Amino acid sequence: MATTTPLIQLEGEKKARVKVSSVLNRDLRQFGKQFMFDGSEETCWNSDQGSPQYVRVDLGRLAVVRELRVQFQGGFAGRECELKAGGGGGGEEDRVLMQFYPSDTNSLQIFPLNGDGEPTQVYSVFFKTSTDFFGRITVYSLQLYGSWVEE
Repeated sequence: MATTTPLIQLEGEKKARVKVSSVLNRDLRQFGKQFMFDGSEETCWNSDQGSPQYVRVDLGRLAVVRELRVQFQGGFAGRECELKAGGGGGGEEDRVLMQFYPSDTNSLQIFPLNGDGEPTQVYSVFFKTSTDFFGRITVYSLQLYGSWVEE
């Protein structure tokens, strides 16, 4: 099996661009998307209320994802979720790579993908429903693991 590496990098020349569906009270300084990737156990992204919610990541180059790792706040976890590929603005539709059903816990959860996968630049984590009555999602950590496609 190929070596896997964290793919979402927010610094350097090959940095990823991240878009989220919403931010709680539009408070980017306290609950912004950047906190999913800062490595701190004290910070997180909080969505506003309503379902569905999503995190879309443009890696900036082609990669094959082999694993999704996510850490929620218990009570604010995704219930029915999908990892999608594509839809980067070139007219292509999102393809569902996997459906997954996280536990409503604070623990880091790991979801491996089956098969080899097709190289893609844009990935989305789609939270169709939430364990929160109001549909809010709280993510402390989110990372895609896989391998880069050589240019």
